[in-house]
Amino acid sequence: MLAGALAAASVALVALIASVAIVVNTPRQETPTGGADLSTFYDSGLYARPNPAEIDLVDHPLYDVAMPEPIDCPLPALRTGSDDSWEAFANEAGVCLNELWAPVMDELRLVPDLPEITVTDEPLDTDTEDSFTLAYYESDRGLITVVLPNVRQVGEQIPEAHQEDVWLALMGHEYAHHVQYATGILSVSHDLRRTAGSEDDELDTLRRTELQAECMAGAGLRGLTDPGGDALDVVNLHFNGGGDLDTHGTAANRALWLEAGYSSATVGGCNTYGADENEVT
Repeated sequence: MLAGALAAASVALVALIASVAIVVNTPRQETPTGGADLSTFYDSGLYARPNPAEIDLVDHPLYDVAMPEPIDCPLPALRTGSDDSWEAFANEAGVCLNELWAPVMDELRLVPDLPEITVTDEPLDTDTEDSFTLAYYESDRGLITVVLPNVRQVGEQIPEAHQEDVWLALMGHEYAHHVQYATGILSVSHDLRRTAGSEDDELDTLRRTELQAECMAGAGLRGLTDPGGDALDVVNLHFNGGGDLDTHGTAANRALWLEAGYSSATVGGCNTYGADENEVT
């Protein structure tokens, strides 16, 4: 009897395993979704890279935008002998310039990464006795660097009361290169210089680029300093009252474009690429 019971139990277990196997191995009927096959609406052409935008240096949409309105953005006092004070001043100037130029970027529907700002106490190997790099912008790194040894050397000739306005203009000039990069202008300018047929053509493009940045620096001065003050005259006296530069234009033209940025109603006042040659020498 025991053997018979075990046999019956074995048969029952085998039957149970078989039934489980049948359930597991039976193909399930897919539940219809009832929706459209969206894959038929896909356009494979959308995977292709878009054609690069055509940037017209003379007729750029940027020139139709209103100049930035003045904002209330106090800057920390600058102690020119202190690295920490210089770094704080430069970074806060960057914050203010970001805020100042934001409406222009919004109008153009651009959302560029904001530049970082740093200072260095190392002089540049490329500097000569007659030329000092006070600050520079690196578009590939999104970085503005202030070269403190050179700034301090030039600053020895500037009264203490004028230092902040002068160095704010310097920051505004370098930030303007960021505006040029964000709008595609700087990249086209680099291409034109690289493919220039002569040194004169290359310098012409470079001067137009630098003088446009000087013009935008004027917009920065107007937007971040006392409108009843003498910041424009101070900067022209110390930056644009000296010698002529092959790369940045004559002293007279540097002053011309700084004033244009300070007083123009639209960014079109800074259209150096469409200016007569005598205005960009």
